[in-house]
Amino acid sequence: MIVSILSDFHFGYSHNTATEEDCFDNAEEAVQKALDSDIILIAGDIFDSRMPKTGVWAKAIKILVKPLITEGKGVNLFSTTKSMKEIYKRTLQHTPVVAIHGTHERKGRDETNAVDALDNAGILLHLHCETIIFEKDGIKVAIHGMSGVPERQAAEVLNQWSPKPIEGCYNILMLHQSIDPFVYSPLEPPTVKLENLPRGFDLIVNGHIHGHAEDRAGDAVFIMPGSTVITQLEKNEADSEKGFYKVDVGKKIEFVPLEKNRKFFYEELRVDSNAKEKIEKVIDKILEREFVKPPTIKVKIFGRDVDVSEQDLRTVEKKYSEKAVLVLAKELESPEMVGKIEFMKNLREQKLSVEEIGLQLLRQNLEEMSFEKSFDFENAFSLLSEGDVEKAFSILLGEQKTLRI
Repeated sequence: MIVSILSDFHFGYSHNTATEEDCFDNAEEAVQKALDSDIILIAGDIFDSRMPKTGVWAKAIKILVKPLITEGKGVNLFSTTKSMKEIYKRTLQHTPVVAIHGTHERKGRDETNAVDALDNAGILLHLHCETIIFEKDGIKVAIHGMSGVPERQAAEVLNQWSPKPIEGCYNILMLHQSIDPFVYSPLEPPTVKLENLPRGFDLIVNGHIHGHAEDRAGDAVFIMPGSTVITQLEKNEADSEKGFYKVDVGKKIEFVPLEKNRKFFYEELRVDSNAKEKIEKVIDKILEREFVKPPTIKVKIFGRDVDVSEQDLRTVEKKYSEKAVLVLAKELESPEMVGKIEFMKNLREQKLSVEEIGLQLLRQNLEEMSFEKSFDFENAFSLLSEGDVEKAFSILLGEQKTLRI
């Protein structure tokens, strides 16, 4: 039995920009290539928004119904913990699609989850802490799905559900979370770790992370299909092909790359002079190749503020506007910031005491505020360190420009 595993289409991403069709084009290619499978799994974030626009719905449904208009391949529903609806009888006559929802689709109060809406329409089977088993030619595949939940709750929800592999089946556990060490954002630390995932499964699938990867979780193969569309514009996405996985149950697992997607390049460039010429050289080198679509090129520029002008960047963007989608990001150091960094380095090298460092910082800050040189820095610091804050601040914030009383 062949199972295709896709994830993170993010339908509706980049609306009203030069790349707004990429999420639909890439997902359509992936789904089309998966139509020869017996079962299709989608590991969350089908949509980019909890409440997709009607135009997004129209394009998404046009793609997602493709399995429903393909001839069934003899796959039968064996059993499920999911409450079955009458419309599923029609769904199961064709290539079944099983999905979980992701973090982008978690419903608000009194709202219908977008993936639930697709389930209600019979376009797919939506799982959350549920299991469904399919059978073909004596081979049984059990799919256990937990949709995306807030990271702080993930371990608790997974433990409460406590999925168990089913004897006599090829068992797939499908999740949509950060799983340490695969973390989507440090702002949402994971509560689930690779080594703590439930045991006994043959394959564990995780969405959410946008680069594809393979690993082990105990005896199980652990795979992440990654997103089918570039969204984060970071180096890890440039280093990872877009595509999906095909699993020949019990035999092999292979990654199927997309061929028609917009390529993404990430470059870091430090400049100290001739910024415009150096940026153009990097872009020209990339554009020596041929592409199906103009590539997205992100150049992260490091240097000093005085070395890179906004006018130069706008000129570069205009020059390549028909050849590439350019993202020119600056991380520049202002002269003031450079001075502060050097000042702190000097303090560290002098190995001063905490009190001496505090005095030096106060001196520098007050000088930057244009206080006269004749006032007593040490007197001000003494007032602050002894807790006489009100007196110190009444002097500092008064009409006088010195600390003389």
